[in-house]
Amino acid sequence: MLSEKRRHTRRVVRLAVAFQVGDGPRVDAFSRDLSIGGMFIVTDKPAPFNASVNLFMQLPGVKQEVMVKSTVRWTEPDGMGVQFGLMGARETHALMQLLTGAPPSIR
Repeated sequence: MLSEKRRHTRRVVRLAVAFQVGDGPRVDAFSRDLSIGGMFIVTDKPAPFNASVNLFMQLPGVKQEVMVKSTVRWTEPDGMGVQFGLMGARETHALMQLLTGAPPSIR
């Protein structure tokens, strides 16, 4: 079962996101759940297993849209699970605030 392989606890969070595979089109979608390590993206156009995707999202307390390089770790007919690549300190902090329910920092 997937939950046995996860390093980080997931939280149900619905965020508007978009993703792009290579130079392909940007695909609008939304998250179903989220952790510090990744998210499940609900889409009828999941990228293939192990594909590198650019993930775009708005995080609380961060003025501009965030782009996170991610890797598809599993797919289902209704979406895909992605693992986040490296993020900056500001993005990681905003993601942690979102996951813990803390109010966003004012910057």
